[in-house]
Amino acid sequence: MKKLLKYLKEYKLECVLAPLFKMLEASFELIVPLVVASLIDVGISNNNTGYIYRCVFIMILLGFVGLISSCTAQFFAAKAATGFSTNLRKDLFAHLMSLSFKEIDGIGTSTMITRMTSDVNQAQTGVNMFLRLFLRSPFVVFGAMIMAFSIDVKAAMIFVYVIIVLFFVVGFIMKTNIPMIKNVQKLLDRVMLLTRENLSGARVIRAFCREEDEIQDFYSSNNSLFLAQIKSGRVSGLMNPVTYVIVNIGIICLVYSGGLSVDRGILTQGQVIALYNYMSQILIELIKLANLIITLNKAVASADRVADVLDIKCSQDIISSDENKTDDSVVKFENVSLKYHDSSDDALENISFTVKKGQIVGIIGGTGSGKTSLVSLIPRFYDATEGKVSVFGKDVRSYTINELRDRIAVVMQKAVLFSGDISSNLRFGAGDISDDDINEAAKLAVATDVVDSKGGLTGKVEQNGRNFSGGQKQRLTIARALAKKADILILDDSASALDFATEKKLNKNIREIDNQVTFIVTQRASSILDADMIIVLDDGRIVGIGTSDELLKSCDVYKEIYYTQFEEAKHEK
Repeated sequence: MKKLLKYLKEYKLECVLAPLFKMLEASFELIVPLVVASLIDVGISNNNTGYIYRCVFIMILLGFVGLISSCTAQFFAAKAATGFSTNLRKDLFAHLMSLSFKEIDGIGTSTMITRMTSDVNQAQTGVNMFLRLFLRSPFVVFGAMIMAFSIDVKAAMIFVYVIIVLFFVVGFIMKTNIPMIKNVQKLLDRVMLLTRENLSGARVIRAFCREEDEIQDFYSSNNSLFLAQIKSGRVSGLMNPVTYVIVNIGIICLVYSGGLSVDRGILTQGQVIALYNYMSQILIELIKLANLIITLNKAVASADRVADVLDIKCSQDIISSDENKTDDSVVKFENVSLKYHDSSDDALENISFTVKKGQIVGIIGGTGSGKTSLVSLIPRFYDATEGKVSVFGKDVRSYTINELRDRIAVVMQKAVLFSGDISSNLRFGAGDISDDDINEAAKLAVATDVVDSKGGLTGKVEQNGRNFSGGQKQRLTIARALAKKADILILDDSASALDFATEKKLNKNIREIDNQVTFIVTQRASSILDADMIIVLDDGRIVGIGTSDELLKSCDVYKEIYYTQFEEAKHEK
């Protein structure tokens, strides 16, 4: 929690004023029992009506001023707490966006969502309650004890014993409860993961009739969360009844002791009533404090989870480079190997090739051969574990991320569109470009008919593009990349949902773009027949480089892929 206090720096004044006004309210509250004691001992005992009215007026005034102070305190506390959560959520989101794919893969989407929402909200509630009550409650407790001492020392010792016992009980419950709350939040992550997977994969689940299995899996995880919450709730639920029991025992002792003192003439009836009121105030404040501690336990546990994410450092540092370009290469791999952080085997091993300006490069291989891993190294989604990847003669690790990716346009395997309209989606990577440029990109991506069928560039795009077919989404994402007019275009199996005629038009249009290097990752040999260079991968290794004709003579893996897809060519051969 300490690491997150910096988000309150902008609200230092509010953080001071909120507890101050709360303590001002508490001060007026502490005066009330003395006024009641005076009303009984002087006004009622002497039947002094005027004095009684004055005491009642003073109590009303104290209550009104206390109300104003309380409302002011809550305003400042709410302002500081909401500002804290706003700044925290903004920095947390920015931090998550700055992490590499390696860190994001390790955290997990469901965990990130939980920490961005539930955990930040818990921390906000904790800050709000802390500013409102954490100083006020102890102030009232100790203030009531001091006021009790001013009335009678012997009776006030009961207050001391009660507070000491409560201190140890509350401390024990708090120490026991915090780990339980952290475990609850972890189980909440699991429930969030299952919910997200089931909602996004609802069609697949229904297609395989797995509804009952998924329901049982969710029930099991949800039940684990329920049991953990019950266990945590039982411990935190002890706080109020234990507090009530201890304080009420103190009240019984106080009333008994006070009654004896009144009989002996040591105390007046009004003083006993005042002591009783102070003990009642302590009871109320300790109940508030107990609830506050439960809330703070949750807030601290959630804040620690958020801080853990903020502590994750991006593994992609920028290195200095004094290299000068000595050749005409655009992309160059030199003995590159890649191993993912959770894997013992290399995803890529000893990859070397050079791509020059204007070339179209096809990357083909079986499932799991490392095609996507290879092109992911160019925009530095991942860093090579060995070797060097250069773009325009400069190590990709010496670029800033923005500088590097401004020169690269990527179309991922999964076509992703954002809610809005077609225009906002196609401008996503290119920024402020004209409608003519967007239409030109759509034409190159053979997506003009898609745009027209939705009413033009203002056509609505629903969440994740669910109002488009798979092929339509792929063409729009390709158009989005082409609108960027980057030096390097990476198409990562992004035409798998297109028919052969549309794909042929697309490849023809891409070839006509001047000076652009294009990487086409595919499992279709037909997609890369005219490529200037074809890289054939097998189990993370290059087993062939060349044109289609050259590979048909020299590469068995490529021949197997080619002839599997072109049976007629095999028979002619």
